[in-house]
Amino acid sequence: MGSTSGIDRRSLIKRSAAIGLISVPTMSFLSACASGESADNKVEKGEKSTDNPLGVNASAPLDFVLFDGGFGVEYAEDAVKVYEKTYPKAKVKFGSTQKIQSELQPRFNGGTPPDLIDNSGAEQMDMGVLVGKDQLTDLTPLLDAPSIDDPSKKVRDILRPGIVEMGQYDGDACYILNYAYTVYGVWYSQTALDKLDAEYPEDWDAMLALCAKAKKKGIAGWTYAGKYPYYIPFSLYPFIGKIGGRDVLDAIDNLEPNAWKHPAVKAGFEAYYELYKKGYVLKGTPGIDHVESQTAWTQGKALFLPNGSWVENEAAGTTPDDFEMKVAAPSSLDSSDKLPFGTLWASGGEPFIVPKKAKNPDGGMEQLRIMLSENSSKNFTGKVKSLTALNGGTDGLELTSALKSAVAALEKAGENILNPRLQDWYVELQKQKIGVGAIGEMMAGRMTPAEAMKKCQEFADAAAKDDSIKHYRHK
Repeated sequence: MGSTSGIDRRSLIKRSAAIGLISVPTMSFLSACASGESADNKVEKGEKSTDNPLGVNASAPLDFVLFDGGFGVEYAEDAVKVYEKTYPKAKVKFGSTQKIQSELQPRFNGGTPPDLIDNSGAEQMDMGVLVGKDQLTDLTPLLDAPSIDDPSKKVRDILRPGIVEMGQYDGDACYILNYAYTVYGVWYSQTALDKLDAEYPEDWDAMLALCAKAKKKGIAGWTYAGKYPYYIPFSLYPFIGKIGGRDVLDAIDNLEPNAWKHPAVKAGFEAYYELYKKGYVLKGTPGIDHVESQTAWTQGKALFLPNGSWVENEAAGTTPDDFEMKVAAPSSLDSSDKLPFGTLWASGGEPFIVPKKAKNPDGGMEQLRIMLSENSSKNFTGKVKSLTALNGGTDGLELTSALKSAVAALEKAGENILNPRLQDWYVELQKQKIGVGAIGEMMAGRMTPAEAMKKCQEFADAAAKDDSIKHYRHK
């Protein structure tokens, strides 16, 4: 997720840009996928062994295409060198692009896709389409293979919470391996709080009291990407899940009738609406974009910002040296919350896929296994200031305050990590309809919480009845 810059990064979790870009070509893409090419173009499998658990053909070429975004390409190039050292007879063709869909659609149509793709950026291919049309390899063999650093543990056992689940769309098959790991929540400057002689508020009364204190100093409590209000759920959704339990978010993801009418949704909406009503949101916020909101925040005009852990890199140009950026889980509403303070939304980003018609799918999965080694993970984190899907891999690294706080937040959350799927199951519903058409309107004061809840349910009901949409459910 954090690998893209600006709009590209946002599209990783929302796919709207990709949908817009492929709205017409998708028809030819789908028809080509459906018609199918011969599947007999696979390289011969190699012999499985302790050192080669996936049975990689040691001399077969590997074709790897990476999205060239904010994470750059160096981390992947370094991992490719490890593959080449492990399989010196294999010729690796490594390329990078920002135009994933434009450049790779013809190859999918022709039945000659790469062996491994970082399907990311503004031209990200729609995952639901790829999964629905059976165009991706099930990565279960990778997940069940021994990990590089500790062969006694399977790859699936060394991954952070939610990584496997995010790659699952129907049943137990896993089609996507999200390599980066994003911590969503409420971002703040420890320096700014210190100046107010304040700690991060762990309940809503304390949040409102701190916002009131800041307001007296001419500082807003909150700001957000007003033009893209689907950023608000980065803290609002786990707030709702914390209040009512993860089943509330699961029901929303499942498009269940009356899911948006749950008391936890009502409580969450009303709490956030109170920020607007009491003037604790930075004036003009509904009219600014993500960069402008982040800039206002780093300039000290507002205390809190709902965002993801890519914000450190994205806002680096305006962040003072003494800002001491941190992230925290949403405040509790009160002591009646179903889940404890520290409950967090964290999930994978930067989705890697192995096409079903790849010539060397075993090689593609082996490259991912290498990337999930501690050395490759540390290399990534050290160079791009982001965590990976590897659960750990930060020992010995000098972490920034933002990364330290993200690691600490994950440790505090423990098993209480939420992973709403609306954002990747139903992109348009989450972004344009619920995000912009309901939550954004509420936070701008143009809709009451009750009206926003009703509108969200109407949008969800319409999506549930739309037979043109592939529907998914939590297991």
